[in-house]
Amino acid sequence: MITQAQVRVQPAGWQQELAQGIADPLELLRLLDLAPRMLAEHVLIDTPFATKVPRAFAARMRRGDPGDPLLRQVLPIAAETRAAPGYVADPVGDLAAEAVPGVLHKYEARALLIATGACAVHCRYCFRRQFPYAGSHAARDRWAAALDYLRGDGSIREVILSGGDPLTLGDARLAELVQALEDIRHLQRLRLHTRLPIVLPTRVDDRLLGWLARSRLQKVVVVHANHPNEIDDRVVEAVRRLAGVGVTLLNQAVLLAGVNDEVGALCGLSEALFAAGVLPYYLHLLDPVIGASHFDVPRSRALQIMGELRASLPGYLVPRMVRELAGSRAKVPAELLSGPDVHGGFGS
Repeated sequence: MITQAQVRVQPAGWQQELAQGIADPLELLRLLDLAPRMLAEHVLIDTPFATKVPRAFAARMRRGDPGDPLLRQVLPIAAETRAAPGYVADPVGDLAAEAVPGVLHKYEARALLIATGACAVHCRYCFRRQFPYAGSHAARDRWAAALDYLRGDGSIREVILSGGDPLTLGDARLAELVQALEDIRHLQRLRLHTRLPIVLPTRVDDRLLGWLARSRLQKVVVVHANHPNEIDDRVVEAVRRLAGVGVTLLNQAVLLAGVNDEVGALCGLSEALFAAGVLPYYLHLLDPVIGASHFDVPRSRALQIMGELRASLPGYLVPRMVRELAGSRAKVPAELLSGPDVHGGFGS
């Protein structure tokens, strides 16, 4: 693996680390002793979905290994330009579910706020890689329309902050939003969907923990790790600090070809997460977004992996394998999906 010194991880605050992330795929390859060898693999240099990798995350990648599972998640390659039937810009129907700008209301009793379009890392399989954030994030009017919508629907008990990644916002702004949510009496839970405690664990600092600890809302943080190599000592410390202020911790992963599509990796991920105090929650089948077809795992193979997981782990460490379908009122278990079992097909 490359060392922290080699990726120049700074001891400064998380915002400086965020700003100093790797934005050039060639720099990432050089750090991993892969340039110019990987150029023969048709790495994309210019792409609308830019490269973005925190140096703390790059430090966990293996040097000289073009198949490293962390590298494969973030390195843009020419396969992203390949047309694939059934792959679309909005695979989960976000835009059709937008109640007001930045508020998605798909499921009963909960609503999702697109808090920001910014992320700390650009995962190449991201289902929102083509989402029109400029016109569809809840902070455009300092949350006013979003808060009005939430106040007006007494059936909503849980608010999910998503993005982008909500933890790329500063703590003053987040605390202001959460205070406004607390004033809506029918709200009971606050859920944050975030990759930062995994890819940039310094984000979990005293200021973040302070406003989380003070909130009257029940707090759930859903992190996103796909491979056990993502869980290092600093990640463990970060998630344990969150647990220490009363946060329930869950993980959602995505089943990705060449990253975690074998039972050993997924068992290792569940064990590493649980040792850190995080419960495996969802294992998503790939959302068919344009540019991500090379990550697809056929459904028959996915179900085989799921059977092997159930045979290898106690039930509480087995995530639920699901797919989100546009227009559905709930996540659909993989066993209930139908359609062709081919790469790029509806049921793949």
